[in-house]
Amino acid sequence: MHQLSDEELIARSRSEGASPRSDPHLEELFRRHQRRVAGWCMRYTDNREDALDLAQEVLTNTFRRLDTFQGNSKFTTWLFTICRNHCLNAVKAKAARPDTVGEEMLSFLADPANGPMEEKLAREGLLELARDWIRTLLEETERRVFVMHFVEEVPLDVITRALRLENASGAKAYVVSARRKLSEAARRWRSQHEAG
Repeated sequence: MHQLSDEELIARSRSEGASPRSDPHLEELFRRHQRRVAGWCMRYTDNREDALDLAQEVLTNTFRRLDTFQGNSKFTTWLFTICRNHCLNAVKAKAARPDTVGEEMLSFLADPANGPMEEKLAREGLLELARDWIRTLLEETERRVFVMHFVEEVPLDVITRALRLENASGAKAYVVSARRKLSEAARRWRSQHEAG
């Protein structure tokens, strides 16, 4: 079975009509591609655990949709398309939830020249203030890019593709703008609280 192509494994599985749960052809097919799919998912998450979760979801979706594979392209091309679409949708969905902003983003609000703002905000219970800044000061795209990059650790090139950003510098321009706005808010807050 190891010498059979992916397409031949699918054809044999279909012709023999075995139960999908006990089909050795399908088991071989997914065994072959499990590591590759996890690697593809890593490109979208930069987090091993998230990548493994996404890979499992991709393989499950592929398994369910295998009957729609028509053989017009290589199986790996079809699998990669499913993987890419699933990962992009997962990244978009995660970024759309502003409540995922946590302590990780605080270090990006601080201007290093002003001292350890992150510790001060956390110590004084101002995490909600930081979240509020993100919700109120940033435009929707800035907020999504900021959360995706700094909280979810999604690479900028993946964000640019996922959100279909067409400006010349892609997601980086939104990161620069968001950091500028948030740093200014942090400086204003600091000067108000140091004066008082």
